[in-house]
Amino acid sequence: MSDALEDQVAAIEVKVVGKSGQISLGKSYAGKTFRLERFKDGHLVLTAVVMVPETQLWTLAEPHRSRIERGLAWAAETQPRETNIQALLRRRWKGGGRPHVRRP
Repeated sequence: MSDALEDQVAAIEVKVVGKSGQISLGKSYAGKTFRLERFKDGHLVLTAVVMVPETQLWTLAEPHRSRIERGLAWAAETQPRETNIQALLRRRWKGGGRPHVRRP
């Protein structure tokens, strides 16, 4: 094993595949999803992955991703304050529709 690869290895274990064709990775991996890569030379690579539903893929694409990140940053640095419901309702009735929101 090369020195660079040895630095990245956390643990080496030997596992035996049971009669049912299964291998146990341990309870810490229970319920996780993995990508299995099978190579022509016979070695396998399991990589833990997170699946994103198609309906939420838009959150990873620009410009939505940047807007979400800006919103989260704003929320982290801005103290919450109570909304004045009456003022909000007056603004809505005056404008006849949705109030215009300035975007940074």
